[in-house]
Amino acid sequence: MASDPDDPRIGDIAEGTVLRTILARTGTAAHTILGPGDDAAVIAAPSGSVVATTDTLVDGPDFRTAWSSGHDLGWKAAAVNLADIAAMGAVPTALLVALAVPRDTRLSFVAAMADGFRDACDVLAPGCAVVGGDLTVSDLLTIAVTALGDLSGRSAVTRAGARPGDVVALAGELGAAAAGLETLFADFRDGSAPVPVDRSGLDAGLMHGLDRQLRPVPPIARGAAAADAGATAMMDVSDGLTLDAGRMADASGISIDFAGAAIDALAHGGDRARALRGGEDHGLLATFPAGTALPEGFVAIGTVVDRAGAAVLLDGDPIPPGGWDPYRDWDGVVAG
Repeated sequence: MASDPDDPRIGDIAEGTVLRTILARTGTAAHTILGPGDDAAVIAAPSGSVVATTDTLVDGPDFRTAWSSGHDLGWKAAAVNLADIAAMGAVPTALLVALAVPRDTRLSFVAAMADGFRDACDVLAPGCAVVGGDLTVSDLLTIAVTALGDLSGRSAVTRAGARPGDVVALAGELGAAAAGLETLFADFRDGSAPVPVDRSGLDAGLMHGLDRQLRPVPPIARGAAAADAGATAMMDVSDGLTLDAGRMADASGISIDFAGAAIDALAHGGDRARALRGGEDHGLLATFPAGTALPEGFVAIGTVVDRAGAAVLLDGDPIPPGGWDPYRDWDGVVAG
């Protein structure tokens, strides 16, 4: 790769130069007491407790650089972690980002990633920002993010609180990101190798699916709203509705019965199978006591029933909890 003094390779410049470039773009977190520049950041926890989660995105099973810009990757890495904080009923306060970057990566690509982190936080979780992290070199681009959140006096909403009679509701989309992934694997590969995305000629539905796959838009603010409305259980739908609903059902010791008509109404492109099993939309699945006025953004899609066999039902009939499995599906095989 040719040298470019205006856009050097990561392997040709000092770590401090890269870090200064990143931190100049990431903004300031509202809860920061001490930001980047020391051995660790100090973040306020007004509620007296900290919600924490971490997620790692690796080139191959989680993204392909041929399909994603640096900005896309920063946005997605932020969004998927913010969604986990929201699913606990908390407000995101800070991100810690560790990057392992190939030496031939251009500084502009890393700068674009920093812009993606900042923009995702500004849009999805105002007041949250990157407050620190780590940088190293690797043959494989890897993005590890730790997200912190504050409950603001609320109790955490777990997967284990759903009770028979509760209403099952969803905030977000069903199947859009999976449709985008199918488009990428179907139309933007040369043999097994991904090729850059050409959006010309794609219809609005395909464009929307691509956008949701490459830059998910989880309903972050709806997590705290659901907790305030009395949600009994909640989780981020990352691996597919039925797979994740099965996890909630197992944790709560109940079954979840989805209403087919409600699923169809939310299904991207009218595809029920994709809505039930497609992953990476990062909506919020929650349960509420019967009669609760659902908070804005949530739509009723089923009910909680006594456990009697299958964890997940559709109109009363058992359905297998299929979904996305990165250990099996990274090569583009659609999960069944």
